[in-house]
Amino acid sequence: MRLVARWLGCLVLAAAMAGPAAAQVVIKLGTIAPEGSVWTDALLKISQAWREASGGKVELRIYAGGVLGGEDELVRKLQRRVIDAVTLSGSGLPALDRSFDCLNIPLLFDSTDELDFVRDRIAPEIERRLERKGFLVLNWAIAGWVHIFSKEPLRLPADLRRQRLWTTSGDPELEKVYKDFGLRVVPLPATEMLTSLQTGLIDATVAPPLFALLDRSFQVAPHMLDINWGALNAATVVNAEAWARVPADLRPRLIDAARRQGVAMRDVGRKAGDDAIREMQKRGLVVVRPSDAERAQWRAEAEKAYPGLRGPFCPAELYDDVMRSDREFRSARNPAAPR
Repeated sequence: MRLVARWLGCLVLAAAMAGPAAAQVVIKLGTIAPEGSVWTDALLKISQAWREASGGKVELRIYAGGVLGGEDELVRKLQRRVIDAVTLSGSGLPALDRSFDCLNIPLLFDSTDELDFVRDRIAPEIERRLERKGFLVLNWAIAGWVHIFSKEPLRLPADLRRQRLWTTSGDPELEKVYKDFGLRVVPLPATEMLTSLQTGLIDATVAPPLFALLDRSFQVAPHMLDINWGALNAATVVNAEAWARVPADLRPRLIDAARRQGVAMRDVGRKAGDDAIREMQKRGLVVVRPSDAERAQWRAEAEKAYPGLRGPFCPAELYDDVMRSDREFRSARNPAAPR
């Protein structure tokens, strides 16, 4: 017994000398990205990379699928410190700072190369604006190109104006933009969009194809207009106070891991969108492809509304930077291009 007691005493003394185990930092992140989607897969890869880079000291805990609410509610939870981080689409990001809307201008970007060029030009200023509010951008991504899905086929702006169009709630400036286009919008949380389509509260929605496939909304709105209404940009944002809990020597490695996955998410998201369209077509989706003349009509209608976006929708100085960068990109690709 004396030998056992001495052995136990040595264990207690050794534990006391070793001191407490290193505390683990938990970063709680919310997103409406569905479980099993390419977006949550990318977040899981970031979580794994953080665990490895920190030796288990930092954990990214992900609450996906809207279990913590829609994007407007996620923003409120982030601001109230209920959660530490969010991965939001371009619909939710403007609730943190209106500058994000400068990348949401309808029908401005024709290609991912064009979007990447402009975003890379203005991202540093957006990040500085966010830092002044106590937030840090961990990465940028794209959740796919947004298309219009409707119960009836649409070809022209006049067709869309007859529809009750879903838009995310909590963004009055976006509602105003749509109304300036003459659209009848019904603002609702993203989590209520599908039910509203089914019950007839709305007739059409704007969504990236992969999202329409995953939530099966295309089965209720089986016509997709083959026009890039806009890019559904995305970003992962963390509260600066929560980030300060992460050991300073680990932060650069963790940011690097997040940014690399953001780039990967852009590439995967683009391919996933094309694959989703093909899969939905197998299941009955009808893709409406406007003629060149009809596309030009969409463009002309959009450009008439652009001057009214400067200031109320997109901060004036950033709006000017976006338009200047876009002209530069188009001029380099096609010197004869207008705009």
